[in-house]
Amino acid sequence: MQKELLTSSYDFTLPNELIATHPASPRDHAKLLVYDRQTDKISHVNFYDLEKFIPKSCALIFNDTKVIKARLYGKKQTGGKIELLINRALDAYNINVYIRGKVKVESSILFDENLIAVIRELNDDGSRVVHFFKEGEKLRFEDILPIIDKIGHIPLPPYIQREDNKEDEEEYQSVFAREEGAVAAPTASLHFTDEQHKKICEKFPHAYVTLHVGSGTFKPVEVDTITDHPMHSEYYDISDEAKVLLDSDKPILSIGTTSTRTIEFYARNLDKQNGEANLFLHPNNKPLRVNHLLTNFHLPKSTLLMLVASFVGVQKAQELYKEAIRKKYRFYSYGDAMLIL
Repeated sequence: MQKELLTSSYDFTLPNELIATHPASPRDHAKLLVYDRQTDKISHVNFYDLEKFIPKSCALIFNDTKVIKARLYGKKQTGGKIELLINRALDAYNINVYIRGKVKVESSILFDENLIAVIRELNDDGSRVVHFFKEGEKLRFEDILPIIDKIGHIPLPPYIQREDNKEDEEEYQSVFAREEGAVAAPTASLHFTDEQHKKICEKFPHAYVTLHVGSGTFKPVEVDTITDHPMHSEYYDISDEAKVLLDSDKPILSIGTTSTRTIEFYARNLDKQNGEANLFLHPNNKPLRVNHLLTNFHLPKSTLLMLVASFVGVQKAQELYKEAIRKKYRFYSYGDAMLIL
């Protein structure tokens, strides 16, 4: 078996103190590890130095998805407390969720603002399908959003072991977030301030795609061989402006793994500007269109780390992560960043 196909090749030990539980302040003062593949050189700088390293001829692609307040606390009809996490809309009415607590089909969960979730299906993967109602009327997904914006909570990742707070409503959102639907942030984007984003966009051609990040992004690979992993699916949309850049011969710097998955799915399905993307990038399925990657530091045995390895190989990915740990970079969603050139 090739080493790059073994899940165990993507494991590493991270000291707990390097798991970031709060963002850098200001955002662009996070650390930035820059790795140049042509020279095999590593540079240690700050995120506000990013512009100096972007190749002059590059176009940038950002993910403009917006995190919704997907974590809801409610009660069963029996009065017991229960927690529901919206994962994704399957269509206008069928919403895939995760529920902490036992529920039965056709049972109801009651929330503030007279919002009710009725359980329609129990899936084998542990997720549930629900319909939402208010005052007897079944709600479309877009009708739920203003209600959960009032009563819901920012769905911080499970490794940030604290309750969300007011700061997270702003910090766990990119400054260019626009399209509501994600339940996890595209974390490389979190480092940009308004000023830095504007400055870079004035200097480089750029465009936006949308990938509504689901909770599957945190799911570790639990099979021995990575190609046996069932990759989760997420809704994507390629803007007309992004299509023009992607159809050109311009080198692409992808801002984050979510933008990368979107671009690379499109590169393999050129007739589809929107739909469901379930592309799994790894060393045996390398990028076809993205030339450079900006990303954070990811969980062991995660598909995101395997995506990084699709750019640099599994051995180099492990070397870069060891260097980041040695230099005390902060990891995961609120952590520091890496630029692969």
